[in-house]
Amino acid sequence: MLDLKTFKSALEQLEEERKIPKEKILEAIEQAMAAAYKKDYGKKGQIIRAKFDLETGKTDFFQVKIVVDESIAILDTSPRPLSKGEGQAPSPLGKAGDEVRGGEYSLKDSEDERVHFNAEHHMLLEDAKKIKKGVELNDEIIFPLESKDDYGRIAAQTAKQVIIQKIREAERTSIIDEYGTKEGEVISGVVQKVERGNVYVDFNRATGILPAEEQIPGEYWERGQRIRAYLYSVEDTPRGINLRLSRTHPKFIEKLFAVEAPEIQNGVVEIKSVAREAGARSKIAVFSNDEHIDAVGSCVGQKGTRVNTVTRELSEEKIDIIPWSPDPKNFVSNSLSPAKVISIEMDEKEHKAVVEVADDQLSLAIGKGGQNVRLAAKLTGWRIDIKGNGKEVAKADGLPAQAGEKVEVEEVPT
Repeated sequence: MLDLKTFKSALEQLEEERKIPKEKILEAIEQAMAAAYKKDYGKKGQIIRAKFDLETGKTDFFQVKIVVDESIAILDTSPRPLSKGEGQAPSPLGKAGDEVRGGEYSLKDSEDERVHFNAEHHMLLEDAKKIKKGVELNDEIIFPLESKDDYGRIAAQTAKQVIIQKIREAERTSIIDEYGTKEGEVISGVVQKVERGNVYVDFNRATGILPAEEQIPGEYWERGQRIRAYLYSVEDTPRGINLRLSRTHPKFIEKLFAVEAPEIQNGVVEIKSVAREAGARSKIAVFSNDEHIDAVGSCVGQKGTRVNTVTRELSEEKIDIIPWSPDPKNFVSNSLSPAKVISIEMDEKEHKAVVEVADDQLSLAIGKGGQNVRLAAKLTGWRIDIKGNGKEVAKADGLPAQAGEKVEVEEVPT
């Protein structure tokens, strides 16, 4: 006999540990018991349902019939000879053009979308009205069935499989609901294993995957380490729920600063754009909606505490924080920081900016390997050309150039 106290305790444990509502588990049990009942005592085409009373432990069984008429069901089920290759229907209830013959269905050459009438599955509207007033097409008519306690081995196995399947489905749904709301956020887990460059992260009920291309160059992870990453996608696969992670995504920096700076969390300070070369250097453009609050200072923090915390999380990646401006000239000028700009010519048609800097600022404006101006172009969305004003200037590759020669950097799409 079922120990209801132990059973309830088990339901509560599943609900707490796997976050599966006990209603879902009871639903799975009822479906399993209905499947077992049908396996041993039911007939082909029957819809059997079970109702389990958690307080008494009693299970009631019911047969359900769907109300139909000639517009929904084909009432003529007279058999025809089966052609070669016929004999089984796609489902036990049959579909349009199926025909009953000795308990099997065969396919007719018909585009009729109606189902074949099955007395165990359907009830005609005129008959249903004799049982229940106001009944309409596709309504359900429910009949109680005799309760059974004795089930065969196959029926018991069927019930077990149904319960396992339904609990897994409920758990998957619960995980998707939980982590779906965290998509676009930074989450923390424990490194489970590292395989072929990919880092697998354990989040208790789900596994996160940090692909090699989404890792900051030079980082090395070991099993058991705690790791933070940006969750950019939640995937439901046949093998389970996969959380796709990234530590190179520009949004990762945004979310890290939001954690460190309350001004960003409450919306007073906005991060307008981010340009990033993961592991090397990033630029972020910030703007304050309150003239009394300094956007750059909010991100830097007292004595650089906030920006240093983010830098350490990103394996000492350098971060330039610049003020965003609605004026393209000011924005482009700011984006080339720490270099100082003499003048800027903006070509709206070609979306290009020609920037002039002093000779001693040229290499600073361009940056090592062109990194500074490349990030500035990506941050602003403008194509930026750099030129010096002296007799001899340095190009991005470190070679000398003629006086007034421009160093051109293509716009990088944001």
